[in-house]
Amino acid sequence: MHFGSYGSVDDGPGVFARLGRAVEIAEAAGFDALSVPDHLQQNAVGGGPAAPMFEAYTVLGALAMRTTSARLLALVSPVTLRNPALLAKAVTTLDVISGGRAVLGVGAGWDAAEHDAYGFPFPAVGERMDRLDETLQICRALFRQERASVDGVHYAVRDAPNSPRPVAGSIPILVAGGGERRTLDLAARYGDACNVLGDPATVRHKFDVLERHCDRVGRDPAELTKTVFVLVPDDLAEFATQLAALAAAGADAAIVLWSAAEPDRIAELGRILADVFPG
Repeated sequence: MHFGSYGSVDDGPGVFARLGRAVEIAEAAGFDALSVPDHLQQNAVGGGPAAPMFEAYTVLGALAMRTTSARLLALVSPVTLRNPALLAKAVTTLDVISGGRAVLGVGAGWDAAEHDAYGFPFPAVGERMDRLDETLQICRALFRQERASVDGVHYAVRDAPNSPRPVAGSIPILVAGGGERRTLDLAARYGDACNVLGDPATVRHKFDVLERHCDRVGRDPAELTKTVFVLVPDDLAEFATQLAALAAAGADAAIVLWSAAEPDRIAELGRILADVFPG
């Protein structure tokens, strides 16, 4: 479950109280991963800049104390907001705090207005993809190696330790986006999971492209968890049908967009998802 909104009202501690209650309900309902946005302001779909938005890794650390089993991640961290070594350190800290439940969700970024508002450079898409490639190399090296050295055009780490180490020896990486030339190639090379968006035919096509990239780099596509980002319609029967079609198209799991301000339907959504994706 992706909590893309914390509600439209900034009532201080009430914002986190809503989110904390919602994640507890979601975990009890069987959701095995919980995610939050990595933005500095809410976008128009979630209520606009006046709506509340937490810094992602601070709030994920707090949610680690409110949960016991669910994976925790930002969906997703744009490469434009953090140096990749700092990003790896933040995710590793979350992993240790949560007892090994962190996932790195990362993408090239898209919200140009947010970058302009907060003074972050927003390069053209080609450079953002180059930065994503280097970020994935650096984060994976810091997760897996005692000391990491990566020399890139935009970033570099040299004999850099990452202590404390990830609890399980590494941290899973989810690469988000459906770009067929570069994003899915990066997922094949560096990812443990991918996340795409679209109707069943589009999703099937994206996964076919991903499999071709895996074949080219000599990787078994079954090593990647293939997830789809899903909006919940008002009709939950329609929702169940939609999920079944996405599963038939090759999805291993769905990431469901929801609001922390609407906890009452979370348990029912969990039951529907468990029927379609019982694993």
